[in-house]
Amino acid sequence: MKTLNEKQREFLSNPFVGIVTTLRADGSPHNTVVWVDTDGGDATFNTEYGRCKVDNLERDPRVALTVVDPEDPYRWLSVSGTAELIDEGAAAHIDLLAKKYIDNDVYPWHSAEHARVTVRITAEKIHDNTVS
Repeated sequence: MKTLNEKQREFLSNPFVGIVTTLRADGSPHNTVVWVDTDGGDATFNTEYGRCKVDNLERDPRVALTVVDPEDPYRWLSVSGTAELIDEGAAAHIDLLAKKYIDNDVYPWHSAEHARVTVRITAEKIHDNTVS
């Protein structure tokens, strides 16, 4: 298990979107854009139950995340490992991400139909070029 170092956590504190990759039932990759956060030394993102990535992670917890600085595509961070789905605090977590990414105190697209879930990535590999 690997953890994010201070420089990597600082990089992820920026409102840079990430691309998360999960595996479909047939083994093919599924990529989607996510808002990214950290939980101590782990990268996290937030989503809703009912989304393909949650279904994929419930079946196969392997996951990869890549975040690229939109101002400098040669500054990036990539984490791959195993996902843990965390229900507790997920609604509050998406509100924190809304503040970070769109400067709203509350996530404007909350849905009563689908519960939120935070995904914590326990890293097996971390690669980066986050030096300015």
